[in-house]
Amino acid sequence: MPFVLYLLSLAVFAQGTSEFMLSGLVSDIAADMEVSVPAAGSLTSAFAVGMIVGAPLMAVLSLRWPRRRALLGFLVTFLLVHVVGALTTSYAVLLGTRVVGALANAGFLAVALATATTLVAPDAKGRATSILLGGTTLACVVGVPGGALLGQLWGWRAAFWAVALISVPAVVAVTKAVPPSAPALVTPRAVPPSASATPRTGARAELRALRSPRLLVTLLLGALVNGATFCVFTYLEPLATHVSGIGDAWVPGLLALFGLGSSVGVALGGRLADTRPLPLLVGGTVALLAGWVAFALTAGNPVAAVVLAFTQGMLSFAVGSTLISQALYAATEAPTLAGGFATAAFNLGAAVGPWAGGRAIASGLGYRSPVWVGALLVASALATAGAALLVRQRGQGRKAALDA
Repeated sequence: MPFVLYLLSLAVFAQGTSEFMLSGLVSDIAADMEVSVPAAGSLTSAFAVGMIVGAPLMAVLSLRWPRRRALLGFLVTFLLVHVVGALTTSYAVLLGTRVVGALANAGFLAVALATATTLVAPDAKGRATSILLGGTTLACVVGVPGGALLGQLWGWRAAFWAVALISVPAVVAVTKAVPPSAPALVTPRAVPPSASATPRTGARAELRALRSPRLLVTLLLGALVNGATFCVFTYLEPLATHVSGIGDAWVPGLLALFGLGSSVGVALGGRLADTRPLPLLVGGTVALLAGWVAFALTAGNPVAAVVLAFTQGMLSFAVGSTLISQALYAATEAPTLAGGFATAAFNLGAAVGPWAGGRAIASGLGYRSPVWVGALLVASALATAGAALLVRQRGQGRKAALDA
């Protein structure tokens, strides 16, 4: 794999740390900003909403920008809003920085996914995607628990300063490693060298390529699965301390364990997504549903909570990363917008999940309720996949009858 993919993964690490770290800081932010725990949890939803809007929008805007300029612009913006977030005493301003930071994150990830798929063979999109998402899982393993630890030692603002500092070497890496030319849409295989400065297609052509039923179903499944992941992960800290009886000092370790599982899941997805995606998706999603149900039933047992934090992190990211790669396979003629819409779909889940979990908590159902909501979302994904398969089989049957 090209080394530049690992450098792009460094920036994804900083952004993933920001996106996920609030799961270990929710209680501290709520107390400092004098808002409720669900309101603090909605900061994660705000980030996700920014990603939903920003992913396709920023992907379209960046189609004719040179890759390095687009990546640097998004990354510098991301860095600056975290400085503002670390300094503000206003919940409204903090909420705004989450949205703007998400817009920048969405644009960066859309261009990075398009860049990654042009640097590898046509049948290696799964491996390329897994390398980029490796930055996200490293954020879960190191960044999120580190943010929680910083929050315990010096307050939640220290975590925001840490994200800003991590982004600095990422800016340097992008400046040094990404070529200054070539618009984000161009691929080496689609355009001859003499025409490398001019995109082969535009936004309308890419949008037409996104009408594939297979792509739309894949994006919906990704939204549901990721919604379940974020629904539980956002409230994992209060679940662990109030239901499982795990002490505050052990929360960073629990978050790291979830992140370690996610890292294993992405690695597994990277190995199988290009060769055996269907068995991984079917088996992984069924196991994911069973795991969330088991977690909801046994959340009061700290040993079970620890074990399931690892296994559910692994299953969530194995299925999720495979769905991202399958979205890219389903829209090979729209590399930039496919990455943008995949990012938007997954963050739609990341917005709805914490919101739904927060509503369940606010309704008096307790901190165990987000896990049940997660199970319901995964069950909906299985039902959607089954319905899509049935429609496809009926369509094939009608076509066979007409041909006969």
